[in-house]
Amino acid sequence: MGGEDEYRSVVFDESFVRAARLQEYSARERMTDHAPAVRRRPPLRRGLSRQVLILVLLIAVAFGTAIYMGVRHPYQTTAIPQPVEPLRMTVIPLAPEGKVPGHPDAEYLYAHSPAAQYRIGAEGIPLPASRRTAHFSDSQVVSALTTAKDYIVRSALDPDVLAGADVRAARVLLDSAQLAQFDQSFAHPAADGRHAPTGWLVRFDPARTRLADSRIRVQGSLQAAETDSATLEVTADHTFVYALRAAGKSASDQTSLFTVRRELHFRFDRDDLRLHTAQLVVSYVQAGPLSCAEDSTNRLHPLLAGQTPKPGGPAGTDPYATGSATALCGSLATSAQPRV
Repeated sequence: MGGEDEYRSVVFDESFVRAARLQEYSARERMTDHAPAVRRRPPLRRGLSRQVLILVLLIAVAFGTAIYMGVRHPYQTTAIPQPVEPLRMTVIPLAPEGKVPGHPDAEYLYAHSPAAQYRIGAEGIPLPASRRTAHFSDSQVVSALTTAKDYIVRSALDPDVLAGADVRAARVLLDSAQLAQFDQSFAHPAADGRHAPTGWLVRFDPARTRLADSRIRVQGSLQAAETDSATLEVTADHTFVYALRAAGKSASDQTSLFTVRRELHFRFDRDDLRLHTAQLVVSYVQAGPLSCAEDSTNRLHPLLAGQTPKPGGPAGTDPYATGSATALCGSLATSAQPRV
């Protein structure tokens, strides 16, 4: 028992052992006389490393940015596309006050008319400077303007369309939801404000009229605007001046001018912009010289050089008939005719 007391000063209790730090010799320390006898063991790292934390943080920031851009993207649609409306059209014949002036030379007539400074053909339909809107990019606005111009060119300047020989050139540019109305207009023309071929395009009766000059004079404007986050609208207002002669070998060599003013409203949703099609929703047409007594629903029958309007007014309007349009006719101002 006395021996145990002799070593009592070097015996460690359990709490001392648990609190002690473990140390061990390193190989280099064991080979070096003057090196410290022991080296400290690096403490055990707990939890995620700094690199992992940074990577997680970057992924979270990228994911949040993607969600934010998806919500705040300036060209994303948030509105429900509007249903395609049927075309509403008005065709107003303009009757001259006397004989229609004429001349053998179409250039002479143009030079002595209000169309003297008009451009020729599609050059008279320039595209305006375009800017993006809140929900449509520059390229989408340009696409809408270009499609509207293409429809105007094909429906009012194409020789085959003017002669009544072709309607497909204009038809292919219409939204598919309007094709049934378009086809019905040509299969069963009606002066009901919905199914007049002359509301869709300009065409003459080839048995009575032909172009005396293919260089049609044009002047007007195009404007694009956003109506909501899903819809662009283009407004077109153009005046076309045609040099015409009577058809047939025995016809007179006199040429006269015929003027058509067209105000067209186009509507475009994102599918139309992608497919290069348009919704034609409003067509307002004034044309002359014409006779108010002539039916201008299916084809235009211009009064040619030396002719006067037939007596009588437009067809009667029945206020009891539902769905009918009011028959209208105007007077062509003398100042609108060439001075010969």
